[in-house]
Amino acid sequence: MSMDTTAGKLADLRARLEKAQDPGSERARAKRDEAGRTTPRQRIQRLLDPGSFVEIGALGRTPDEPDAPYSDGVVTGYGRIDGRPVAVYAHDKTVYGGSVGVTFGRKVCEVMDMAIKIGCPVIGIQDSGGARIQDAVTSLAMYSEIARRQLPLSGRSPQISIMMGKSAGGAVYAPVTTDFVVAVDGEAEMYVTGPAVIKEVTGEEITSAELGGARQQELNGNVSYVAVDEEDAFNYVHDLLQHLPLTCKDEPPVFWAPSDEAVLADEAAAEALDRFMPDDTNAGYDMHDLLGQLFDSEDVLEIQPGFAPNLITAFARVDGRSVGVVANQPLEFAGCIDADAADKGARFIRICDAYNIPVVFVVDTPGYLPGVDQERAGLIHRGAKLAFALVEATVPKISLIVRKAYGGAYAVMGSKNLTGDINLAWPTAQIAVMGAAAASVMIQGKQLAAIEDETQREYMKKVFMDFYDENMTSPYVAAERGYIDAMIQPSESRLALRMALRQLATKEEHDLEKKHTIAPM
Repeated sequence: MSMDTTAGKLADLRARLEKAQDPGSERARAKRDEAGRTTPRQRIQRLLDPGSFVEIGALGRTPDEPDAPYSDGVVTGYGRIDGRPVAVYAHDKTVYGGSVGVTFGRKVCEVMDMAIKIGCPVIGIQDSGGARIQDAVTSLAMYSEIARRQLPLSGRSPQISIMMGKSAGGAVYAPVTTDFVVAVDGEAEMYVTGPAVIKEVTGEEITSAELGGARQQELNGNVSYVAVDEEDAFNYVHDLLQHLPLTCKDEPPVFWAPSDEAVLADEAAAEALDRFMPDDTNAGYDMHDLLGQLFDSEDVLEIQPGFAPNLITAFARVDGRSVGVVANQPLEFAGCIDADAADKGARFIRICDAYNIPVVFVVDTPGYLPGVDQERAGLIHRGAKLAFALVEATVPKISLIVRKAYGGAYAVMGSKNLTGDINLAWPTAQIAVMGAAAASVMIQGKQLAAIEDETQREYMKKVFMDFYDENMTSPYVAAERGYIDAMIQPSESRLALRMALRQLATKEEHDLEKKHTIAPM
């Protein structure tokens, strides 16, 4: 058919678009299909609402190379998730190994620029071989162009990375600078320098899975959630977006919630909360069980569950509205806050604050974790980060003390003294500078050591600890001094949280005028 005719030109367009649908080499496509991996377009179609994907740059390719494959290694465009707009890009491992070239970079920058203009989340499906070595400095320039656009988006619209394969070098810096990183177990690998380079430079031998597998990077604090497969990853992203606004100027989605009357009428739930706390103040319990009873539903979406599990960070709903939850986990380190937990809590609070999501602290912690290793790990400055993030946050902050709240950990878990708005406590709360056992050493150590009879010494220690618990850790001591707004029965918790958040719905707070704060190291 002649290219001079309209029909010929239309046929040529159709042929080019058809070729662009899966433009990788036959060998690369066969390798992908054999491994049972999906194509970038299939991944995008699964992520987005059916029929909503609008692709841009399908016919982009390396300039001045007649045989260059279409797309240049990335599929880009726009679509909707639950009817709300998103910008999306997905790396194509079958084209240049998904490495970044000039057209690749321009395509990704184009959708990021659009997201900045219109105000919508950006989701990157990452499966990249890193820089395109043969493109020399151009590839690095494009990495930097992409990274530069993350700053205007950061804290304005959610950025989410889904790690579907290997991401090395520059290809990992961009994802970890986004708000959330979801990694597929057994598929995702992340590292700055790969095993071959490490062996060449340092002589150390390690497999790529051991170095940068999803589970390992979760332990390193670089992953928000490890998904069992692609389906799980996409479902998690959908759940996440349901808790987040399109921009910091918008409201997150509001869901149906039972009425106050229905909550009050649920006697079984009320009784379960009143019976929840063990009589033994040192008995462990799973904080997840309590969180499931405090919020609209048991469906609490945890962020970084495999990193610093002694502090739970999660999204939940009160009155149908999104809240961030920061809760101590008594089953891990007895709920102590260590350096990793402080980092995790601080970053989560910053995310909530950026997107105007109130933070609810559920408190049961005996303090910061003592130990030589912790001091060497920088507990001083990393622990201070948590206090810094708490004070810097201007969203509504509510603290519910259910059991222990000792020392500096009491302060950073949403206390009124560190700018918490409303502090509630159960009668099982214990609020003090330190626990009775530690206090017996600090206050009565010499006197107790002087008692030679071991039975008598233990008896006197118990007498002191009982006195201390009754007079020093009683929540009524804090309530008398105005540090607790209300002592409530556990069964009243759900309603109390609703009332507190409604009261704070119009909260406004502004920092002194300056350029920006300087966070601890």
